[in-house]
Amino acid sequence: MNRREIKNEKGTEMMRAIYTRLLLPSFCPLLFRNQFKPTTTKPHIKSSLFPQIIPQFKNSAMSSSTTMGDNHGEVKTSDQIKNPRQVVKMLLSELQDEGVGAKVRRSIGRPELRSLDPFLLLDEFQVSPPAGFPDHPHRGFETVTYMLEGAFTHQDFAGHKGTIQPGDVQWMTAGRGIVHSEMPAGPGVQKGLQLWINLSSKDKMIEPRYQELQSKDITEAEKDGVFVRIIAGEAFGARSPVYTRTPTLYMDFTIQPGSHLQLPIPENWNSFAYIIEGEGIFGNENSAPIKSHHCIVFGSGDGIEVWNKSGSALRFALVGGQPLNEPVVQHGPFVMNTRAEIRQAMEDYYMGRNGFERAQHWQSEQ
Repeated sequence: MNRREIKNEKGTEMMRAIYTRLLLPSFCPLLFRNQFKPTTTKPHIKSSLFPQIIPQFKNSAMSSSTTMGDNHGEVKTSDQIKNPRQVVKMLLSELQDEGVGAKVRRSIGRPELRSLDPFLLLDEFQVSPPAGFPDHPHRGFETVTYMLEGAFTHQDFAGHKGTIQPGDVQWMTAGRGIVHSEMPAGPGVQKGLQLWINLSSKDKMIEPRYQELQSKDITEAEKDGVFVRIIAGEAFGARSPVYTRTPTLYMDFTIQPGSHLQLPIPENWNSFAYIIEGEGIFGNENSAPIKSHHCIVFGSGDGIEVWNKSGSALRFALVGGQPLNEPVVQHGPFVMNTRAEIRQAMEDYYMGRNGFERAQHWQSEQ
């Protein structure tokens, strides 16, 4: 019996129960993950794609850009980097089951690296129909989906629907609650990255909203053999229009053979890189190159250095963020500050209240 037949026969409540009992545990191996001690700053270790569809989710109070220079410390030029960050942890992303029939490579969000404040999860997904991520809830954080190949269609319980293509970004603030589906939009393998970013306690119950950028609208810059797509933050004097409620930088770098990158990062931020293609040297020019599908956690410092001494291009995502230093309690797709808040989130979802009212009778078309 397929998913739609189950829903037609048993109804929405049965599907919610099936999802909760069978699928929610795959989001987090240790349910009710608790971090009562705030994470330290040292990791020891659209503009909308569919403005005619989702105008009510657009945040009129958002600034056009939140950058390191504007709100999170002065941006330094590369020759001001005096203390480059070194690699303090490296792990190969691990293939695992997720959603329904889908496979992801997980780096952040598994036992070896539960989180890196404010980041909760990083998946590299490679999904082919009919596999995907059917109807599921979120509360208390943001998801950022960046398509590398293929396309994904998103639907939610407010009636919003859209498809993101290669190079597009969807930045979704779940806030007080959203239920949605994410499914492949065409045949073949669809590839991308999904990052979960925690929200501060004061923002966990805000209204859901989206920021969506088509590939053509993402800020790009190039310098000395280094090309960057700036999803959030600022590099080489260019900046992204994306508003980051939790101060964040997110960039897609391509470094040509023989080229070298220096980039400042605020000293009190946590940061990591994820290698998409190729191999590169990070932190120390004399260290061994690190290959694709590895996640690299950086220690303290005022910036990063990367070298490409191979014969082919190196492509990697660089992510950094200001730690929230708040307790984290996670149960699957709900991320709050206390166990009581998690219990409340689950009750709200089951009962269809406090942000989940539309979940009671909704199901996606996919």
